[in-house]
Amino acid sequence: MKITHYIICILTMLGMGKVHAQTVQARIDSVQMMIGEQTTMHLTATLKEGQKVQFPNPQNFNAKPATLEVVGTPSLDTVALENGYMEVTQNLILTAWDDSLYYIPAQKIKIDGKEYATKSLALKVLTVEVDTVHTNQFYGPNDVQDNPFSWTEWSGMFWIAIAIALLYVACWLAYLRLKSKKPITFKVRIRKIIPPHQKALNIIEKVRNEKPEMADYTHQKMYYTQVTDALRQYMQERFGFNAMEMTSSEIVAELRNHGDTELQELTMLFETADLVKFAKYTAGVSENDKNLLSAIAFINETKQENVQTEERIEPTISEKEKQTMRMRISLKWAMGIMITVIAALLAYLCWQLYDLRF
Repeated sequence: MKITHYIICILTMLGMGKVHAQTVQARIDSVQMMIGEQTTMHLTATLKEGQKVQFPNPQNFNAKPATLEVVGTPSLDTVALENGYMEVTQNLILTAWDDSLYYIPAQKIKIDGKEYATKSLALKVLTVEVDTVHTNQFYGPNDVQDNPFSWTEWSGMFWIAIAIALLYVACWLAYLRLKSKKPITFKVRIRKIIPPHQKALNIIEKVRNEKPEMADYTHQKMYYTQVTDALRQYMQERFGFNAMEMTSSEIVAELRNHGDTELQELTMLFETADLVKFAKYTAGVSENDKNLLSAIAFINETKQENVQTEERIEPTISEKEKQTMRMRISLKWAMGIMITVIAALLAYLCWQLYDLRF
């Protein structure tokens, strides 16, 4: 009956799958190493999720001999298992500087305050055999290697340096060329333009202010000559016909062709002027003032508004000056390109020298 019970229990456990329990163990990657090498010891605890584990302090390692050292800070690895268990591993890196067989006692691990002990381990540290008898077989460090000069390693940088020097010389010559000749400067002049009607009115106003002795024939002739010449010049500039070379009747006829029909007072002015200049006619003071007012009225009625008052005079440029300007612009562009290329080549040369050094 008891055997049957055991069989049933075993079958039940097999049916449930793998069952974990609270266990601790210790293992080492290598049980033998050379002096100064390192190996890793793993302390593993299997416990249920939610339980707390406490590994021993690495400072209380208590290995024998005591020259077995723990290097650095221990690391922890956690792996989840089945049925709510997990496996926590503490990794200790060990090293030794004495050749000996080291005894690592059992390590005590606490799980929820309950203490569990691992099995003890051993580590064999070997030393390097040194022949102290045949010392003549040992040699000191080799001297600095004397590598032969290789043109292929330096040829590229040499030609780059030559190119930089040539470009620098060309850039300097271009600068001297630009500096030796003054740049061509052009000044645009703005000339004041007095409108035709304003020029004529200025002359007539000047004649009026002078007030010559009208009783004298010479003064009257000068008076009418100045007034009619001012009118003729105004008509020539205003209407575009050669009034300075035309007779009074031709001027009146030309004005009618331009659409001016009210020309009685102007006609009387020209007739009086012809009589004074050619027939020695003497006009009265009122007649002179009336003719002067007729000239002013004609100018005011026929003047153009918003006429141009300034004229921009552009300088003329010779073909030689144009060639000089084009040459200066080309030199400036060439200098800019050469400076850019020089900077790029210098940066590349410095990088090559730095790379060759290291």
